[in-house]
Amino acid sequence: MNIGQLQGFHEVLVITPLTFEQGAEVVLAVRDQCTVVLNLTAMEPSLAQRTADFVSGGVRALDGQEHRVGDQVLLFAPANVDVNLS
Repeated sequence: MNIGQLQGFHEVLVITPLTFEQGAEVVLAVRDQCTVVLNLTAMEPSLAQRTADFVSGGVRALDGQEHRVGDQVLLFAPANVDVNLS
């Protein structure tokens, strides 16, 4: 557990991958209890879809959450985070 979690802080990362391999960073961040905004707009559409599918599967395997927040922008969060998209 890091000091931020002890003090009630929660880190939110914004990741804009350029390669499929960078999608693994998102899964690892959620595993480490970070919330991630994944911006896929810099990728070609077919690669963006492949990356989104990979990250979605990895996060679901960790019992995490997935929310679409925009066109080609997704939010991934650990199970213990309340997400309210109004």
